[in-house]
Amino acid sequence: MNLTVLDAPTEWSRFAEGSIERGMLLALGGLLGTVLRPKPLKLPDGSRAEVEGIDTEGRILVQLVSNQGAYKPAYRNKVMADMFKLLWLRASVPTAQRAVLLVTEVTVQALGGWVARAADDLGIEVYVFDRDGAVTPFLRT
Repeated sequence: MNLTVLDAPTEWSRFAEGSIERGMLLALGGLLGTVLRPKPLKLPDGSRAEVEGIDTEGRILVQLVSNQGAYKPAYRNKVMADMFKLLWLRASVPTAQRAVLLVTEVTVQALGGWVARAADDLGIEVYVFDRDGAVTPFLRT
């Protein structure tokens, strides 16, 4: 199944000025040397999905886990759901080459055990956004 990347109604879609999501996309885009913005996607049946970040060529797909504050076990479910979505999007967007998951420092805990190994084995690149706004590759220990 092929998904069609559509134009967003606004450049930043639902990410407000000053939001952590906007900061995450700007920082990751700076590191990767490309512009990343949220975009809606159209499925063949007419329904829609959204990718939280995609470059202008449609090669890099990004999902964000922007949780802050104290860690909650439910964050692990969000990480795994976004990994699943990235796999589907990478297989369904004809131009897609890279699947990237960007998490906050708080949600790094969700990558414990087999979750980080699964991301690595499945070719999902994981990066960490820190409280100073820097992005670094996640290093599995």
